[in-house]
Amino acid sequence: MSAVQRRARDAAPVRVPFPVVDEVARHCLQEEEPETVHIEVHLPGRLDEARLRAAFAEALRRHPRVLMREAPGRWYRRRYAWELTAEPDVEVVRFPAPGRNALRDARTRALTEAPALSSSPPVRLEVVRASGPVEGSEAGDAVGVPPRGTDRPTQDAGCGTVRDRPTQDTTSATMPDRPTPDTGPDTMPDRPTPDTGPDTMRGRPAPSAASGSVLFLTINHTALDGPACLRVLATAAELYGGRDNSPAAPPVRGAPGTPPPAVAAPSPWSRPARVAPGTPEPSPGNGLLVTELPLPRRPRGAPYTVNDQLMVTTALTLAHWNREHGARPRPLRITMPVDDRPRDAGMPIGNGTRLVEVAFAHEELTADADRMPALLQRTAARTRALKAVPRPQLGRGAALLTAPVTPVAWRAALTRGLRRAAAPWTSTTLLSNIGRIPYALDFGEEAGRAHAVWFSAPARMPRGLTVTTASTAGRLHLALRWSRALLGHGDGAHLRDLFEHYLHTTEVAP
Repeated sequence: MSAVQRRARDAAPVRVPFPVVDEVARHCLQEEEPETVHIEVHLPGRLDEARLRAAFAEALRRHPRVLMREAPGRWYRRRYAWELTAEPDVEVVRFPAPGRNALRDARTRALTEAPALSSSPPVRLEVVRASGPVEGSEAGDAVGVPPRGTDRPTQDAGCGTVRDRPTQDTTSATMPDRPTPDTGPDTMPDRPTPDTGPDTMRGRPAPSAASGSVLFLTINHTALDGPACLRVLATAAELYGGRDNSPAAPPVRGAPGTPPPAVAAPSPWSRPARVAPGTPEPSPGNGLLVTELPLPRRPRGAPYTVNDQLMVTTALTLAHWNREHGARPRPLRITMPVDDRPRDAGMPIGNGTRLVEVAFAHEELTADADRMPALLQRTAARTRALKAVPRPQLGRGAALLTAPVTPVAWRAALTRGLRRAAAPWTSTTLLSNIGRIPYALDFGEEAGRAHAVWFSAPARMPRGLTVTTASTAGRLHLALRWSRALLGHGDGAHLRDLFEHYLHTTEVAP
């Protein structure tokens, strides 16, 4: 250890008061449903253990805001505070023993074991090597690799192995005892499957399950969010592989089109729809399902974005689900994180997104092809307007609630009480679209470049369901995460099928 490092270690740590988002999350922590964000990066090759540890440690030093822990304090203190550290308190990078269940177990840990706030940094990186198809997991290592002799890409099996999933028949393995929907406006007609061929994936060599690696980055969401930690991982990739991982330029949004016919927005005081209960599981916590889909097509110059298509898809999916389960028609409200931070090396690290809500009247949620262009354009107008209005991250009420005028323990009790009281007005679900991954995540010649990246966000009640999407290498990577108090795994598989169907319906001419 150098003299400079010793002086940094021995100096009094710098303390940073909790921002609003961090404090509210800290007040509402629950052991049953840990507030974790999970990022899963699939690479075609192997990673060297020593080199990765060194690269990730240096990446943490280059983004020092991630090296922090919760400072101890008395109950009557006015604020929580982060204590910045010069070095990690714990070993951050782990290499679990490879095995048949390694991938499934890593996903389970990402959902159930949040990195401790008392140790710096509140993140954990696990590297799963050559685990092969894993029973009980939601996807295998060979993501996007079609089985030999088939003409459709491999999909996740919903509850275990990588297999060729039928488009229509999901009643046998993934949805026991669920009747097949009858014909009508809510049925899901056959759709063409992408032409990928048996041994390639959109022109790329197929990654091998026997030689690949999967990075699992688990984040305590009280301290950090997914985009910030993805930035740290991109720095580590550049240090490890020696290749440029600078962010790509953001896509240019098309000009607004002709305003569609106006539809009265639901009153902000009306109770939004809840996701109808499915078949809950007896154990607490979250369930997770990940899948890979083709990116939805849209005409060149369309006045809406892929994000708008995903927003409409999510709304139509939940409207269909609720109709199937006999829920009372109500307007849908979908929370959408907005992140205005730059993606370069100077990106601010922490919880940096602000939350807005996109509302849909029950009457406008139809998949009728004649009405779809107007629905997409209305959604684009709403999201554009919401993004343009500056506002506090969680709204002005949260900023007032976290004002340090009383002991933090009193504010914690008040916050939890208000959260319970406001539960009926909480949005229906959260859609977090990361968009195109801005970094190559290229770890060099041996490990290769990421060919699939998934994110998932916490899914606590009363929402009970979050939808997270990202795109890599021309593919859409969808993660559905739910509270087991609301849904079971067969429900997740059915929601996945509905989402795939309605995503296809948004591919219309303006």
